[in-house]
Formats: sequence, structure tokens, C-alpha cells
Amino acid sequence: MTITAGNASPAEATVRAAAQPPRGPVVPIGTSPGPLPGGKPRPGRRLRHETVAARAALRRRYWATVPARLRLLRAATVSLATALAVLFLTAGLAATGTWGAVGGRDAPRTTSAADLDLALNDMDAQAANILLSNGDGGKGRLTTPYDKAVGFYGDARREIGHDLRTLAVAAQGDRGDEKTVESLTDGFAEYQELIGRALENDGRAGGKSSALADYRRATDLLQNQLLPEARKLVSSNNDAFNAEYNSAHSTLSAQLAAVIALGLLLLAVLGVLQWYMARRFHRILNPGVLAATVCTVLAVILGAQMLSASAEHLRGARRDAFDSVVALSRARAIAYDANADESRYLLDPERRDRYADSFLAKSQELYGLKGVTLASYDSRLATTWQAYESDRHDLRFSGEFRRELDNITFAGERAAAEKTVETYAVYQRDDRKIRTLLAAGKEREAVEFCMGWEAGTSNAHFGAWMAALDKVTDINRAHFTSSVREGRSAVSGLLPWACGLLLAAGALTWLGLRPRFAEFR
Repeated sequence: MTITAGNASPAEATVRAAAQPPRGPVVPIGTSPGPLPGGKPRPGRRLRHETVAARAALRRRYWATVPARLRLLRAATVSLATALAVLFLTAGLAATGTWGAVGGRDAPRTTSAADLDLALNDMDAQAANILLSNGDGGKGRLTTPYDKAVGFYGDARREIGHDLRTLAVAAQGDRGDEKTVESLTDGFAEYQELIGRALENDGRAGGKSSALADYRRATDLLQNQLLPEARKLVSSNNDAFNAEYNSAHSTLSAQLAAVIALGLLLLAVLGVLQWYMARRFHRILNPGVLAATVCTVLAVILGAQMLSASAEHLRGARRDAFDSVVALSRARAIAYDANADESRYLLDPERRDRYADSFLAKSQELYGLKGVTLASYDSRLATTWQAYESDRHDLRFSGEFRRELDNITFAGERAAAEKTVETYAVYQRDDRKIRTLLAAGKEREAVEFCMGWEAGTSNAHFGAWMAALDKVTDINRAHFTSSVREGRSAVSGLLPWACGLLLAAGALTWLGLRPRFAEFR
């Protein structure tokens, strides 16, 4: 029997319907399904409705209404003012710490290392002078030079002990410097023992040769170990100070940029707040917000001035003043070592060529000239110095004096520095006179001229040279101290005002908006 669609029997239709799965309502493409049975919304639709409702509530609370907008602008103003105040406080405390480190640690430990270098040279020079002026067990002693040498020797020994203690404290935490100070302390004890033995031998008749042998060992220890280690400490401490300076100066520059950026942003928010209230409430200006704006402008100016002044005083302390202090301290130590070479030259005939070469090398460190000998040094010095006086950019000499002359900053510094070179030239001519007298067989006269303190003698001219050198150093030390003091004063004087004005700006903004909020209650 043939069955066609539409002609199925009731039984067949029932069986076919039972075999098919139940179907839900057909939902047109692009539409959402209706609610679940019982009128409950579907989960996806409920979540979307809740999200939209939450966004609308947030918008009404934080922006859609006038009070919401005022609250948002007020919060932004107070937050930015607080952030700027925190930045000022952080920068001020960091600057205070920097000044404490510069004045109380970095500079003193560098100068202590330089003083140690000088005192070691001075002690060895005075030991040579004692041996040179004592005669034979005191017979034929040059009384004034001997007494002065003994006094200066004791002063130098005490200074070395003080400097070693200072450097030991400063080196704590730096294993390299700690080892250097320990080696210096041990080496200095050995050096004192050798010098003591030399002086003891020199105190008895016929003991000059034994004393000279002990002195040779002592001065070799000084030149080969103690002085290189002392100069290593000078360089190490000076490099550490320089690294601290570079870091602090970069930090101040970054903080200044951040202050300007935050300050401009805060002023922009205050400007928007003032504009919005003028537009919404039909008033030209809000007094509280206007006062807050004025406080912010003053705070940014004072804060920027604090940071820029700190950076400028820091540069002045390190670059303008302390760079010269270091160069001049090195020059003074080299000068004492060169002066000791003159005494060693007279004391030890077997090493005269060695000490003459050493004297020339140290002269070159102070006032460097290419291709000179002791015989030609004086004439070349006079020629190049005359060229410098005509043109201060003339570069025909180098050395520590050149380093100072290229860093002239303060009133009176150039005249004092030039005076130092002029007195140095006189001392150099005295050295040639000593060697000429000795070459002519006038050893006693050479010793008396070298060690005498009367006017016109070598020691008198050396004293005049050192006095001129000290004057330049004192000028730079005074400006270093002044820069540190003024840097601290800039922080302590401006920081409270800057922070106080920012707190006032936040408070004035809050008070200035209170009447406007009251209109909506």
C-alpha cells in the first residue's frame, strides 16, 4: 500500500511525533530569547542589565551630576597637592642627607688622605734634615735647622697617627680601603722603627754610615709602599666623592623636572575647576580656588628654587672649590717630597743622581714642561710663564698648577694662584744654586743654604711658596664651606614654606567648594 504525505494514519502520526525531540520556541536570528518560564530573566540578560546599571550609578556618582564632578576635581586637586608635598619632602630630606655626607664624610676623608700623603713626605724630609744638620754625633751641629727639624718631625708623626685613625673609620665597609689602611698602619710602624734606629745611630760619634743605611731602608719603604698607598687612598676617596656628587646632581635634576611637571598638572586641574564653577554657577571666580592657585604657584616656585639652588651650591662645592682643594693638596704633598729630595741629595752621595731625577720628576708633576732637564728647567719655566701672562689660554705647561689655573672661580683666587707659581720659580732657582755649590766642593755652604731659615735661603723661599699655596687652598676651602652652608640653608629655609603652601592649597580648595556643595543638600 502506497502512503503519501498528508495521508498518514492517526497511529503512524502518533509514533512519528513521539520519535522527534521536543522543540522550544523559534527565536529569530539577531534577537534575544524571551524570559524563562515563570517570568524570570535569563542569566546573561540579567548580568548585562546589572553591568549597565552599575556603570550608570558610577557615572551619576562620579561625573554625571554637578556634585559628582566637583568631588572628582576636588579629589584630584588634593591628591596632586599631597603628591607634590611628598615629593618636596622626599627631595628635601635627600638633599639634607647629601649635604651631611659632603660636609661630614666625603670631603674630610679625601682631605685626610691628602694630609697623610703630605705628613709622610714631611716626616721623611725632617728625618733627612735631622741627619744632615746633626754633624758627627752632635759635633758641628747646625743648631737652628736641627731644632726646627726635630720639632717638625714630631708634628708630622702626630699628624700621621691622627690621619690613619680618621681613615680607618672612613674605610669601614669598603674592604679595599680597609686593607690599604691596615697595610699603611703596619708599614708606618716599620718605618718609624727604621727612622728611630737611624736617629739613634746618628746620635753617637761615627754612627753616620749606619744611620744612613737605616735611613735608606726607611725612605725606600716610604717611596715604594707608604706613599703609593696613601695616594691610592686620595684617589679612592676622591673618586667616591665624585660618584656621590654625580648621583646627587642627577637626582636633583630629575626631582626638579618632576616638580615642574606635577606643579603644572595641579595648576591645570585648578584651572579646570575654576572654569567649571564659573560656567555652572555663573560666578567669575571662586575665592578659595583662586587662593589655592596662588599658593600652588608660590609652592612650585619655592620648591623649584630649593632644588635648583641645592644643585648649584653642590656644583660650586665640588667642581669650583673642592676640585681645586684636591689639586692644591696634591701639589703641597709633592712639594714636600721634592724638598725632601734636596736633603736626600745632600745626605747620600751614592744616590745623588737618583734623587736629582726624582726632584725633576716631581717638579714636572707640579709645572710640567716637555723635554727639559734640571739645567734647562728654569729658563723654560720663565718663558712659558711669560707666555701664560700674555695669554691665559696658552697650554705650554701642565701639572697641578695648570689644573688650578684652569679652575679659577673666586675673587682673589687667580692672583693668589699666580703668586704661588712665582714663588715656586724662586724656589726652583735656589735648588740650582744648591747643586752648583755642591759641585764646587762647598758642601757646608750648600747645606746651610738648603736648611737655613734666614731671609734669602732656600727654606725661607720654600716657606714663602707654601704660604702662597696655602692662601689659594684657603680661598677654595672657605668657598667649599660656604657652599655647603648655603646649600643646607636653601633646604631648611624653603622646604617648610613649600610644603606649607601646598597643604594650604588643599585646604583652601576644600573650603572653597563647601558652599557649592551646600546648594545641593
